[in-house]
Amino acid sequence: MGYSSFSAKQKTVLNWWMPGSPHHEKEAIVCDGAVRSGKTLAMGLGFFLWAMTTFDGMRFGVCGKTISSLRRNVLSEILPRLEALGARWKEKRTDNLVTVTFMGHRNQFYIFGGRDESSASLIQGITFAGILMDEVALMPRSFVEQACARCSVAGSRLWFNCNPAGPGHWFYKHWILQAQERNCLRLHFTMEDNPSLTEAIRRRYQKLYSGVFYRRFVLGQWAQAEGRVYDFFEPDMVKPAPAGGFEKWYVSCDYGTVNPTSMGLWGLKEGVWYRVKEFYFSSRESQRQMTDEEYAQALKSLVGGREVTAVIIDPSAASFIELLRRKKWRVIKAENDVLSGIRLTSDALKDGKIVICQDCKDAIREMDEYVWDLSSESRDKVKKEHDHAMDDMRYFVSTVLKPRIASFTACAVERGRK
Repeated sequence: MGYSSFSAKQKTVLNWWMPGSPHHEKEAIVCDGAVRSGKTLAMGLGFFLWAMTTFDGMRFGVCGKTISSLRRNVLSEILPRLEALGARWKEKRTDNLVTVTFMGHRNQFYIFGGRDESSASLIQGITFAGILMDEVALMPRSFVEQACARCSVAGSRLWFNCNPAGPGHWFYKHWILQAQERNCLRLHFTMEDNPSLTEAIRRRYQKLYSGVFYRRFVLGQWAQAEGRVYDFFEPDMVKPAPAGGFEKWYVSCDYGTVNPTSMGLWGLKEGVWYRVKEFYFSSRESQRQMTDEEYAQALKSLVGGREVTAVIIDPSAASFIELLRRKKWRVIKAENDVLSGIRLTSDALKDGKIVICQDCKDAIREMDEYVWDLSSESRDKVKKEHDHAMDDMRYFVSTVLKPRIASFTACAVERGRK
């Protein structure tokens, strides 16, 4: 496996813990900044080399938002590189345990997912000599603090890696801004710190994002969400529905009883998904509520006899989902990660992969009214107003257009050389 040269900042991550380093006395390191800036590779490799050089017979924690994302983003990159340096490793997947042997030392690395508040209980009761937390800003504070509390072995250190969120995020306030008080080395990465990226690739990433996502993912800033969510959207991006046949159809649905219900009909033509028609009903404005049966009739009218691949629907709409399934509709419960969905939808709109057509008046209206909730202090949120067509559009993009990345599967067999 080949290597490109490391940047100066990556080299600091690799050797900050070594005797003679000006940072040797630090107890923690935080690497934050732009996407594709080389921080994940340097952090993962540095963490394992530090653990295997410094300790023998110890346990360590390796944490991501989910175990599958951790295997894909960290272990699949780091373990082959360790093997190229002479290490041997095996994984016991049922225990989420990787055992590494290197330079006469043998240590165990336990894998954890910090998806939500309940995850903190998974890590209780174990003692670590160190912990690596990949994408720490996506993890709940209770999980992170419980993981840090597990590191009670003399000489233990904390390794944190993340892309930025908002300036009100607890990790930014308590670790980034207080790095000196916590005896923590903070390194801020940009794409220029990744020598494997060409200038053309950097320009490509700069074109991918806009607004708050550009400031965070390209500039690496802990930027506040402001104003319109889709602040790049202009009236000239609205197009008439193309003439002729379509290759495939979907319906996306955000279901409400008191809140509005929104449905969008999406047709695929020459690689572009068009929102050609919609249904939108607000019980407040109409001063009456529709039944599930009436919504099912509205769906049938929207489809108009077209052969629909599936109805993608708000996963909380249990009664409506059950009714549609009884009526022989194929129903898919939507992916419902709001921020990820907004980012994917932004990319799809800018890249022309989805187009809102002229007949979709409520979707066009909500594009101007869908705004960030600036009163939210701890996490980025959008205001729960004028968001129903926006939600059904996000469900469609997150479920149908979301990139499918093959997950990494680690070998569970001990390497042959002893």
